[in-house]
Amino acid sequence: MSRLLFVWILLIYMFPPTAQAHEIRPAYLEITENNQNKFDVLWKQPSNGTLALHLEPKVSNGLLKNKPSEESSANSFVVKRWNNLSFSRDSFDGAIIKVDGLENSITDALVNISFANGQQIQTILKPSTPSTEIHLTGSGKLPVPAYLTLGIEHILTGYDHLSFVFGLLLLVVARWKLVKTITAFTLAHSITLGAAALGYVHVSAPVIESLVALSIVFVAVELVRYYQGHAGLTVKYPWLIAFIFGLLHGFAFAGSLAEIGLPQHNIPLALLFFNLGVEIGQLIFISAVLILIWIVSLLPHKLPEWSRWISPYSIGSLASFWMFQRIHFLMH
Repeated sequence: MSRLLFVWILLIYMFPPTAQAHEIRPAYLEITENNQNKFDVLWKQPSNGTLALHLEPKVSNGLLKNKPSEESSANSFVVKRWNNLSFSRDSFDGAIIKVDGLENSITDALVNISFANGQQIQTILKPSTPSTEIHLTGSGKLPVPAYLTLGIEHILTGYDHLSFVFGLLLLVVARWKLVKTITAFTLAHSITLGAAALGYVHVSAPVIESLVALSIVFVAVELVRYYQGHAGLTVKYPWLIAFIFGLLHGFAFAGSLAEIGLPQHNIPLALLFFNLGVEIGQLIFISAVLILIWIVSLLPHKLPEWSRWISPYSIGSLASFWMFQRIHFLMH
């Protein structure tokens, strides 16, 4: 097991953790034409308590040049609304939509434009491409691979979820038992991801994020007890623990889609490919871990016995920090 210390260190360099962990949720810009030449605009961006990224949506036709009609904070989001803006539909053809500050962040912005004639234009802005040009010709539907990519990026930047999976990898030695454990985790978070994003279940994002951090602490404690010679519940029934906590992690995944208010008729397709993206990202991470374990096993010198304690204590300490940080934001 001491060899896994090297793996953990390498993974930290590959996927450097941050204090905010899965606070990286997408922003959302919705532009809706309700009546002839009348537009309503909704802008939602993630925040941690009173802290929010400095992001500002802009449209080159001047749609958002004035101050918003409403501004509020709720459910870990800052919400701005512009109501009854008088603009012609033709002014959008060739206009540039940009989110200032996005290039300095590590989040995405989903854009949905609905015109009164039924046409919809959807796209995703990223830090590498914080702007896009609108074309009124063509369907403008968000391409399926965009949701797939969003899911992959979400899990690979979700250091709390990856820490939980890594803890399970340390606890489950037998490969077949590992397959069952990962399958149970996948099944569980797929259930709650779908239920929450489709609106069947409503949960508090800050509460779920705190419980996700607690689940990592639990796995770290179980790992310490395992190294001490006590086979806990996670060692005996890892698939059961993975399934139970996978339900929590699924609610956290749903926060990236359900809370941003995606149009209802797009959610099922977005769910399917977002979830597939999460699974692909998870398999990429697990494969990277197993490959690194194999590489480290080829090293001529073994690490000292005490070094194996570094992994569970580092995972547990980081998760404890996340938990107290999120509880703090929840109370404020």
